[in-house]
Amino acid sequence: MQIVDAAVEAAISAAVTALKAGQLVAFPTETVYGLGADASNPEAVKRIFQAKGRPSEHPLIVHIGQLSELYDWALTVPDMALRLAEAFWPGPLAMILPKRDNVPNEVTGGQTTVGLRMPNHPVALRLLHAFGAGIAAPSANRFCRISPTRAAHVAEELGASVELILDGGACTVGVESTIIDLSSQQPRLLRPGQLAVDAIEAVLGCRLILPNVDSYNEMRAPGLLALHYAPNTRALLCPSNELNALLVHLKAQGQRIGVMSLATTRVDAIYDEIIPMPVKADDYARELYTSLRSLDNNQLDLIIIEQPPTSVEWMAVNDRLGKAVGSE
Repeated sequence: MQIVDAAVEAAISAAVTALKAGQLVAFPTETVYGLGADASNPEAVKRIFQAKGRPSEHPLIVHIGQLSELYDWALTVPDMALRLAEAFWPGPLAMILPKRDNVPNEVTGGQTTVGLRMPNHPVALRLLHAFGAGIAAPSANRFCRISPTRAAHVAEELGASVELILDGGACTVGVESTIIDLSSQQPRLLRPGQLAVDAIEAVLGCRLILPNVDSYNEMRAPGLLALHYAPNTRALLCPSNELNALLVHLKAQGQRIGVMSLATTRVDAIYDEIIPMPVKADDYARELYTSLRSLDNNQLDLIIIEQPPTSVEWMAVNDRLGKAVGSE
């Protein structure tokens, strides 16, 4: 495994060579770092699942560098998809569309649909343009664990399982892309991300069906498990008005406690580690996984996370936090 500075042109060339040889390359996007393989090479795609310990029935998102590449992967491209692409690509939006027959089952988890997105990161776009084809890429971490937002996180998680890591700095969004299912008549939000629901609905000209796991039947998409994005250390969410009392109770039991609290919250009780988190949703999202990872590496017994606001702009953050602690 080698970490290389993605600002050096030779790094992109080396990454393209590795991908064409069926090897794995980790690269930055605006959301999180992805673990990439040639999406048209079933054997290369299988290596992603092996490296992550990811079940083979879990589909991957194919990253593309040009709008025209939609037609290489999608059997049909509805007008809604084109409108979303025009409004939000490149950007943190993935679309689920009916797949072409040539799309490997290894990419789709055996489903009849494929997830596609165009990332908004200069390194990712340079890589995609140089490679000239789709790159299948889930987050570059062990299955269900904290997603990486820095190159060092990828090395920590995957080590020698990945041939090359392109270091493009810290991710600017920090949580995974919004996923919209456009494979049926009414579009569905499968996973919230940075994009506001009302902004997406304004482009679509209709309402989204919002997340409800019972309504998906056999639809599978990244990040839908009840436990996902999770630290190895046990974690729980705590309402703001109960935080200090819970800390007093747990410290009386001799536990080593880490806290993620909003920067405006006064924490008077004793703790072992604390990370004050931003009070704006986008800023919080950017720091979420780095903060969780930092606490997870400190040999704690428990991570207590102060419950952020539950307003719509916090939907993506609360989705990730609920899955990090294993709540529905």
